[in-house]
Amino acid sequence: MPIYLDGHATTPIAPEARDAMMAAWHRVGNAGSPHSAGLHASVSVDAGRAAVAKLIGADASEVVFTSGATEANNIAILGVAGRMGSADRPRIVVSAIEHKAVLEPARSLRSKGFDVVEAPVDRQGRIDLDVLRTLIDDRTLLVSIMAANNETGVLQPVAEVAAIARKTGALIHCDAAQAVGKLPLDVFELDVDYLSLSAHKLYGPLGVGALYVSAAAPRPNALVFGGGQEGGLRAGTLPAPLCVGFGVAAELAARRLAADAIHVHGLSERFLRGLKARHVSFSLTGGGAERLPGSTSLMVEGIDGEQLVDKLGRDLHISTGSACNSGQIQPSHVLRAMGLSSTEMKSSVRILFGRYNSTEDAEAAAGLFAAACAA
Repeated sequence: MPIYLDGHATTPIAPEARDAMMAAWHRVGNAGSPHSAGLHASVSVDAGRAAVAKLIGADASEVVFTSGATEANNIAILGVAGRMGSADRPRIVVSAIEHKAVLEPARSLRSKGFDVVEAPVDRQGRIDLDVLRTLIDDRTLLVSIMAANNETGVLQPVAEVAAIARKTGALIHCDAAQAVGKLPLDVFELDVDYLSLSAHKLYGPLGVGALYVSAAAPRPNALVFGGGQEGGLRAGTLPAPLCVGFGVAAELAARRLAADAIHVHGLSERFLRGLKARHVSFSLTGGGAERLPGSTSLMVEGIDGEQLVDKLGRDLHISTGSACNSGQIQPSHVLRAMGLSSTEMKSSVRILFGRYNSTEDAEAAAGLFAAACAA
């Protein structure tokens, strides 16, 4: 059985979420229908929504279900731009290391008259706050900053960015897909207007996510039109079983947050000690920057990351850079923004231990990794 350590790409579904979804799939009902089957589906969707809201410290009325974080990011960026326009506040600021699901919709707005600026990061992969202060002004409509990077796991100072943005009246969006369920996050402490989530990054099902829209923030324009579901912001029949699974995964994450963090941090440390004991020469991408528990991004001296991943394919599942870029023969935009050399970028791999990994997994992974490096 291969050891799965690619939690940045997706996480295995929690058995509790899977079982709840299976039960929901055996029931027929559209959450928008007025009969008892529809009402039952609606109640189950509402329970899932409430659990997701509780995980991030929001009110259930502020949570909009989507197909995932990519759609949530698009609604936040394109929807806000469409609602507010570019006449008074034409500038949108995003960090240079955002996921493509933030960068691409933001860049597309240049053709609509927006001034889209990509803020730099330092060599550790953290946003440069001094430069950011010079980029955000009273012409800025929206600032988008991720909570944790999907390649390095490095955390971003979201609340500090929000404080800078608030001084100019700019709106704040946070892509929290990698961090929700792994770190304690509260939308009021972060002081964000919009926050994107993905169920499959916190041991929930693929195909469902959510966008937090603060009750005090401008409501984005809808990108999809139809039956007016989700308060008119996201049309389409709600997938009740997926919403149920998302809710159960969120409840479980809330209960296990501290225990999971301790567990995966210990596994990551054990893995790194195992590499050192086997004389693997490596350095951490992002150095000593604070990162997600269990997340390790390595540059391995003298090793081609893609070849290493291929060698390990049957026994150990890890990856190089963002999974969304896999198959493209080009350097990671994240690592490039951090100022890494082409050699460093080629030698980089990412690993994220998860809730269901064991001590034995960490030990075996170190052995497999070291053997592949030596081969």
